[in-house]
Amino acid sequence: MTCFVIDPNAKTITSLPWDGGLDEIRQLIGFETIDSDEIDASGDRLFFDEKCFIRQTPGMGRFQLDSLAPVAGMGVVVGVGESSPKVTLQALQGRVKFLS
Repeated sequence: MTCFVIDPNAKTITSLPWDGGLDEIRQLIGFETIDSDEIDASGDRLFFDEKCFIRQTPGMGRFQLDSLAPVAGMGVVVGVGESSPKVTLQALQGRVKFLS
């Protein structure tokens, strides 16, 4: 399986292998406190640091996916049922806006 990792500091979205577990998502995000939002009708989900809205980490980049609230730090997009996302990398790149 694969996932997409959104890195707002590097302003990149990359496809990486994923074992289907939440522990790997926590490692990719860099925090234990994770939350997620559904991003489309296929059930794809964006995982992010649950406390990203209150953390005041200097130099942490931000991004926004569609009309969701801006996220500080890394984001990980996975498919429903611990599968690969249905959204393509190219389509996701068109939906993410990196914020300064």
